Amino acid sequence: MTKPEPKVGDLAPLDSLPIGSAGTIEKVDGEGKLRRRLFDMGLTPGAEVYLRKLAPLGDPVEITLRGYELSLRKMEASHVLIRISSLEKKEGK
Repeated sequence: MTKPEPKVGDLAPLDSLPIGSAGTIEKVDGEGKLRRRLFDMGLTPGAEVYLRKLAPLGDPVEITLRGYELSLRKMEASHVLIRISSLEKKEGK
């Protein structure tokens, strides 16, 4: 069974979005050290996020957050839920 395509306004994990997507962090899941690490990197509710790049095999993902670029493992990105504001899909590199 395939997952439905995300739409603007949906809440989705950061790792499931196409390159060029943007949104606002709504929630950060995870426990203990992982959650603390994500918060320390600036991944907090209300922050604007833009998905810049994916590595060739999909891990890590590169995002723009608070004016800087940040690389996250796909597992880490799966704990960050964003409210999608745009889905600008980009083909190729």
